[in-house]
Amino acid sequence: MYPKKEIILDNKIEVIWDQEIVMSDGIIIRCDIFKPNDDKKYPVIMTYGPYGKWLHFDQIYSEQWERMCEDHPDVPAGSSNAYQNWEVVDPEKWVTDGYVVIRVDSRGAGRSEGVLDLWSRKEAEDFAECIEWASNLEYSTGKVGINGISYYGMNQWQVASLQPKNLTAMCVWEGAADYYRELGYHGGIYCSFTEAWFQKQVLTVQNGKGENGLMGDIKGDWVAGPKTLSEEQLRENRREFPAEILENKLATDDFWTSRMPDFSKINIPLLSSANWGGQGLHSRGNFDGYVRSASEQKWLEVHGIEHWTEFYTDYGVKIQKQFFDYYLKGKENGWQDRPKVNLLTRYPNEVFKENYYSSWPLEGTDWGRAYLNASDLSLDQHNSIEAEITYKGFSDGVTFLAPPVDQETEITGPIGLKIYISSDTADADIFAVFRVFDEELKEVTFQGAIDPHTPVSQGWLRASHRKLDKKLSKDYQPYHTHDVIEPLSPGTVYELNIEIWPTSIVLPRNYRLALSIRGKDYAWPGGEVKGLGNLDDVFTGVGPFKHQNELDRPSAIFDGNVTIHTGGKYESFLVLPYIS
Repeated sequence: MYPKKEIILDNKIEVIWDQEIVMSDGIIIRCDIFKPNDDKKYPVIMTYGPYGKWLHFDQIYSEQWERMCEDHPDVPAGSSNAYQNWEVVDPEKWVTDGYVVIRVDSRGAGRSEGVLDLWSRKEAEDFAECIEWASNLEYSTGKVGINGISYYGMNQWQVASLQPKNLTAMCVWEGAADYYRELGYHGGIYCSFTEAWFQKQVLTVQNGKGENGLMGDIKGDWVAGPKTLSEEQLRENRREFPAEILENKLATDDFWTSRMPDFSKINIPLLSSANWGGQGLHSRGNFDGYVRSASEQKWLEVHGIEHWTEFYTDYGVKIQKQFFDYYLKGKENGWQDRPKVNLLTRYPNEVFKENYYSSWPLEGTDWGRAYLNASDLSLDQHNSIEAEITYKGFSDGVTFLAPPVDQETEITGPIGLKIYISSDTADADIFAVFRVFDEELKEVTFQGAIDPHTPVSQGWLRASHRKLDKKLSKDYQPYHTHDVIEPLSPGTVYELNIEIWPTSIVLPRNYRLALSIRGKDYAWPGGEVKGLGNLDDVFTGVGPFKHQNELDRPSAIFDGNVTIHTGGKYESFLVLPYIS
């Protein structure tokens, strides 16, 4: 039955459905190819991932699709939207502009055979083989670009470090680079995000669900077919990703190192696009990958709002096409003269202003310190007098409040926190929440990548994971090895250095900064709101990125008394990136 060719969009686009690609081990991977309906050669835009190429965006992601189209009418404009697929490009807007678009179902997902093993080395090798295969198609120029959101961005770091010969350029849109530090364990604390995600977004389209799965609106056939396997067979054909995360607690475990990209081998042109509100998954990797990748031709773009939106807006598509037109088509469009860093600097009330810079962190950053004072819970000047304050481990903790700013003040960049603590148990989990309050002391929150009420930024650290990587750590970005667990001696004071993920906020006059040190996840003061059905039903300020697993955080250890020490020899402070 397949591959089957079809001509669409007034004879402008030819589609080849379910094209087979045979991997080196004999496994058959399937893709859909959208190409101009002529005999010319074109560069390729490819994605490889597990979400089911025949599943329309509007099926299990209907809330996201409807809201995006309503709020951003430029997204559905200019397309029939019949081939819109979650987190990948709309072929109608790319093929008609001179590209071949190829969507590959990853091994064990959708229409592709094999064992489902998310972000594994084998997946990366498959992706590399697919890139080389695409470069040799008779209608390909031999140049392949990779482009996509989240999963379709995250695995780009991996495959680029394998250096497939004809991979020409990459656009990582909100894609984590370090699965341990940005997905599985935040500061060494287990994050439960993958549990609901794995069940609702991955297993629903595991290859072999067949007639027990979903009928895809894109092709009108079984998304995860053509075979229908038993539940026992499906279990045999997959690795249980969330369970494996819980079993592998250190970043040096092979489970994590086999998935870690080698940034020194990423040397092709790179566009890395982060989200200020992507705390928990959709920001840190884009900054880190941009800084650490070896490519001399690299650009960083940062925006806000939901993580599935700007990729599809005219703003996002224009940036992507200018980048790929230059590197895949050789079009002289001025991209090479574009400043390396393009920020939508963030203001309260979802206001953004576009600014350009030459480096990250931003050139001319004035690194300042804001000191914690436990005697009056202030966040301000250095204090030589020692003080301390104690809170319960699973509580809301304490909040240090800065005085009102006397003029408009911008903070944009990474943030480091040095803090001294002691605990009456053998460990403690620190949730550091960087916040802003208006002149009436009402918290200012933002539409995050997923949650509608996120704070300015967050950081996490399990005290027993406090060991620093001396080579990679900076005052403004501590970097932990996560290779050893060092329990606390009850009552002993320890220095902790905590990475607070990069952020941007311009404070109006009389607004205040604040830092909350908590024993549990941030909770928006406005209460619970409706979540997203394909993730969590309820959001409380951190979206699906929660840290409540009892196996990882037994109350006997983590609900003890934690004491913060400040002043004198216990200088606890934030390192802040002020921009003038």
